[in-house]
Amino acid sequence: MQLTSGRTGFLALLVLGLLSCVSAYNYLVVLHTAARSHYHVGSALAKGLAGAGHQVTLVSPFELKKPIKNIKDVTVKAILKAMQGSMSNLLESSKEPIIKQILGFHNMGLNITEVLLSDPAVVELMKSNQTYDAVISEVFLNEAHFGLAEHFNAPLIGLGTFGAISWNTDLVGTPSPPSYIPHALLKFSDHMSLAERVGNLAFVTYEYLFLNYFYLPHQEALYLKFFPNNKQNFYEMRKNTALVLLNQHVSLSFPRPYSPNMIEVGGMHINRKRQPLPEDIEKFIEEAEHGVIYFSMGSNLKSKTLPLEKRQALIDTFAQLKQRVLWKFEDPNLPGKPDNVFISDWFPQDDILAHDKVLAFITHGGLLSTTESIYHRKPFVGIPIFGDQFLNMARAEQNGYGVTVNYEDLTSSNLLSAIKRLLSDPEATKKVRDMSDRYRDQLQTPLERAVFWVEHVSRHKGAKYLRSASQDLNFIQYHNLDAILILYGGILFVLYCLFKLIGFMFRLLQELFIKKETPKSKKKAKQN
Repeated sequence: MQLTSGRTGFLALLVLGLLSCVSAYNYLVVLHTAARSHYHVGSALAKGLAGAGHQVTLVSPFELKKPIKNIKDVTVKAILKAMQGSMSNLLESSKEPIIKQILGFHNMGLNITEVLLSDPAVVELMKSNQTYDAVISEVFLNEAHFGLAEHFNAPLIGLGTFGAISWNTDLVGTPSPPSYIPHALLKFSDHMSLAERVGNLAFVTYEYLFLNYFYLPHQEALYLKFFPNNKQNFYEMRKNTALVLLNQHVSLSFPRPYSPNMIEVGGMHINRKRQPLPEDIEKFIEEAEHGVIYFSMGSNLKSKTLPLEKRQALIDTFAQLKQRVLWKFEDPNLPGKPDNVFISDWFPQDDILAHDKVLAFITHGGLLSTTESIYHRKPFVGIPIFGDQFLNMARAEQNGYGVTVNYEDLTSSNLLSAIKRLLSDPEATKKVRDMSDRYRDQLQTPLERAVFWVEHVSRHKGAKYLRSASQDLNFIQYHNLDAILILYGGILFVLYCLFKLIGFMFRLLQELFIKKETPKSKKKAKQN
């Protein structure tokens, strides 16, 4: 009896083992930028897939802090050097005209695209006989990287760390009507005035021409260089994207249409359960009689590089607060540091914002930071510098839980006024809590949803049934310009002909009437 029971148990374990092997997939995740915030989002997905039992090869500029089961780390440190100049000059480049910023931004993308594909570790990976069930690539000025999917004979899954923008919406045919979808680099809402709609249309038109006639041909050249044996041409390859995971959620932005294979997973990097803080930070927060304000300008812009007058404005502001301040400052020495300020080059931001004694957040307005702040129900003051930060802060102000201080106007009096206005307004805290409740009210966590859809694409061999027919149409066909010309042009032509005919008939009848009347007139004249 015991022997039979033991055999039954062994067989059950064997079956379970076989089933787990069958359901496990192998993924290649490519996170190509030196922006830590982008890496946090992508690595959260990689860890989620590994936690679900899948094998993950993670290509990025950063090494994992400690080995993780099921994740093979492929580090491309050359990207850190390639992006060093761009990352260190953010303050200066943000002062340049937007057109020049865009040009520099895309040139940076072309550079890091080539750096990654040229890296010996990636070249070796491409030469291997490795097989993958999907290639997951961040979508951020790196279109040639998408060629890795066909190279490994796998479906392509895009990861939009930036939110919805033409870089990723075009991959799956998601419509973006400029009448109510503002461009991510403009600080408009979905209710635009006529002037804003004109500006938005002009910017979208410029971007379309710039991408299609300048930028994408350069990415195509890189694609042909590194993937000469791929059968799909560059533009077909982009439009055969199986899925795009989007770091956004409707509760954090505004309603807009999506193709069925564009899935919102915004906030999948957020810890749902607060982890214990380091002892010194925990003590500093717990002993704060009037609460704590957290200040960080993100991973790309370092506080120690701020001009001295801006740094002094921050010091003067914090010295006047009764609250304590946690300041992400990347140098152990800060001359003039007030006693109520705790500095460190790193803070566990997510866990700090989750602390009950943290009252507010002073941020650069990045998507990850604002998402975390909303999730943890903390209002924030924003000092936007570049990119989507202006749009994120515009939304925060419109919704009543954020206050913007423009970098050019960053003085002690302006910042202090913004902080006091935020802390003294109970509506700001109420509104951010209401938004947090809406954001949290989801059937699945964003990470669970992301893992499900990646697995779904793998189970259904690319899930081609989700592909929109819009991907097979050119610009004229997609916007129905030919049909509009034929239909409405035809109607106008018929109406034109009809009016011409009526005019001709009217003139003809008029001439006949005149001819008929003329003899009578002559006869009357003779009688007279």
